[in-house]
Order: sequence, then C-alpha cells, then structure tokens
Amino acid sequence: MARVAGVSQATVSLVMGDKWRGRVSERTAEAVRTAARELGYRPNLAARNLRLGLTRTALLVVPALTNEFFARVHTGAARVAAEHGMGVVLYPSPEGTGPARDPFASSRATLDGVIASSMAAEALTDIRAGGLPLVMLDSDPARPEAAGTVNLDIADGTRQVARHLLALGHRRIAHLAADVDSWTFRVRARALTEALTSAGAAVVRSEPAALTVAAGLSAAERALTGPGPRPTALVCDDDVLAAGACKAARRLGLRVPDDVSVTGFDDLAMATAVDPELTTVRLPAESVGEAGMRALIKVLDGEDPAPVTLPVDLIVRDSTTAAPR
Repeated sequence: MARVAGVSQATVSLVMGDKWRGRVSERTAEAVRTAARELGYRPNLAARNLRLGLTRTALLVVPALTNEFFARVHTGAARVAAEHGMGVVLYPSPEGTGPARDPFASSRATLDGVIASSMAAEALTDIRAGGLPLVMLDSDPARPEAAGTVNLDIADGTRQVARHLLALGHRRIAHLAADVDSWTFRVRARALTEALTSAGAAVVRSEPAALTVAAGLSAAERALTGPGPRPTALVCDDDVLAAGACKAARRLGLRVPDDVSVTGFDDLAMATAVDPELTTVRLPAESVGEAGMRALIKVLDGEDPAPVTLPVDLIVRDSTTAAPR
C-alpha cells in the first residue's frame, strides 16, 4: 500500500489508524485511502486489538430501557462504536431507575471502558476499582473519577421553561420533582427556583414523585389541592410526570391549559401522544450517546477529551397558555 500511494509505511500506519491529522496533509491521507480501496485492504482488527491489549468492547450503563431516552442514548453510542469497529454491551439496572449491580465479575478482563449515566452511578463501584476508563453522561462535571463528561445544558432548559411561563403571566408555580437522588434533577430544582425567585414569582410547593404516570398524578393532585393559592402552572421534571399531571387536572375538573398549564422535560414520544400535546424541553438523546462514545474512544487512544455540553430546546405546544385571571 505504501508503494502504491508513494508514501512511507509510517504514513500508511498513521492514516489507517486515523491519527494522521496535523501530521500529514489531507492530500496524502486521501492517496493512502485510495490505495487501500484499490488493493481491497481491510484492517485486521483482531490482530490490532491483541497487540494493543484491547477487546474493542465498551459497557454502557443506564438506569432502565423502559425509559425511551436511554434507548436513544444507546442508539447514538452504538452508531459511533460501529464506525470504529467497537461493540457495545448494554447494561440496564434490573431495579429500573436507580442503582444497578456490577454486571461482570471481572470487568477488566472483558471491557475496554465504560460509559455511564449518573442515574446509575452506584453500579460503578467495582468497575471503578478495576481501573477502567470511565465517561460519565448527565453528571457533575467535577467528578474526579471520570476521564470525560458529556452533559446536556439542563439548567438552561429549565430556565427556558421558567421564562416561557413567566412571559405567559404565571406567578404561582408548582414543581413536580423527580424523587431520584441524581445530579441532573438537583440542577433542575435549583435552576427553577433561581429563575422564578429572581423574577418575583413563587414556587408555591415542590412535590416529589417517582418517575411514573401514577406518581405524577398523585403529586399533581397534592399540588393542586394543597393549602394556599392554587398554582396556575405545573413544572414537571419528566414527560411521564407531566402526563400524570394532565390526568390529575382532568380528575379535579380543571382544564389544561386554560385552568392550569403543564410542562414536561425530555420530549419523549408520549409528549405528542397526550391531549393536549406537551410543552417540553427536547433533549438530543442520540447525540449524548454519540458524544459519550467519541469521548471514550479518545481516552482509549491516549487523548484527554474536553468536557462536552449539548444545547437543549424548549418545544412549545398546547399544554401551556396565559395564566388564568
């Protein structure tokens, strides 16, 4: 291949190993790739991995696949992994959202690295002890054990929700807070309180709820029937909770959004399946998985990946309107 391309063997190695940028020109790299196509070259990944001591396998740890968001994260991660000749072992927590048990008796023998959501972080105790490279998703960027982090701009998404409701005249707002001890939900609660109080509005109450429709319904009923003025808007940490909130409003004889506005978070498929369709924050889940896998590949290649923060967008639909007089 070096003879056909008119370059050195070292240059071929750089290009075929995808380490040529900044070391050889684009023209030279294309000459090597052309020679590879003409000669029908295919890299021997098994030999390369044996030489490097790699299995080319990454573990993706998520709380549960019953949540559409994490299924989409896996889709993104698997897509990038396939482009780099890697496989992905997916491990959802058997208990659902929350801690997951370590799936391998000896992680070091079977894996090259781990990508994990902060919501399943307790599963990582044994893995961290094994010294495997770790990339954290949706987690505190200051975590010392993570070789890389990929986050969504959750605080900005929450502020977008607050600004939207404030512009509609809402000043009495209740928060249906996910009853999960996770960095992402702590960020949402803090950002909402700060955004509303700085504008002179009030979080009339915060009701904790498990991430189910039934729990969202119960929490919304408590928020809407508790002491003091009734909130004119319910801010929910998740679309599942928001669906429960809409059911609660109907059971209480209230109209969404005329009597009470409801917002979600995630933009899951159910956001457009409920009536009215939910105003919610769209999270680019597949991009999270893609960025997490790219960060892990950089770590395996000896690089130090920069922290990644992905933007999010408020999607305004029919579950919010001007505050009732």
